[in-house]
Amino acid sequence: MENKYITVAYKLYVMQDGQKTLVEEATVEHPFQFISGLGTTLERFETEITALKKGDKFEFVIPTAEAYGEYMPEGVRTVSKDMFTIDGVFDEERIFPGAVIPLQDNEGHHFYATVSEVTNDTVTVDLNHPHAGKDLTFEGEVVESRTATNEEIQEMVKMMSGEGCGCGCGDCGGGCGDGCSDENNCGCGHCH
Repeated sequence: MENKYITVAYKLYVMQDGQKTLVEEATVEHPFQFISGLGTTLERFETEITALKKGDKFEFVIPTAEAYGEYMPEGVRTVSKDMFTIDGVFDEERIFPGAVIPLQDNEGHHFYATVSEVTNDTVTVDLNHPHAGKDLTFEGEVVESRTATNEEIQEMVKMMSGEGCGCGCGDCGGGCGDGCSDENNCGCGHCH
């Protein structure tokens, strides 16, 4: 299978309270970029997009089961505030309700969680994806679609191995998990 370098501009909608709600947007100026065949996007998203050519418009729905699965209440965990304390100081700049934070499990797998509550002694995090339990509606256009170069594939593999995001936004705080500031978000899909 050929690896394709693809960029798309899209709007992502979910149904909330019976209304179609815009929850994410990648613009033509800051499109979502990925290389097919590397497992960096939802499988159904990749299947829908790789069949298209530059300039093609698209609209499709990814059902919950093929997106982020059902919302699982057991994915909400309360942990000691000490986990986020460095040299006796709690990291309140990064750990607050609504913050998306990078975590790592015992096997070294990296993932994100959303902080839902901070108390005097504990931090509650939600390990569910923010779009778990929702059908995803994508509407957009293919900005670019071509064969990926070996250099692009190597950069993506390097980023996936944890050697750096390669997004070049310059405001990732030393790692993409720290997130880019809004004005410096490069749209690479890796700084949030």
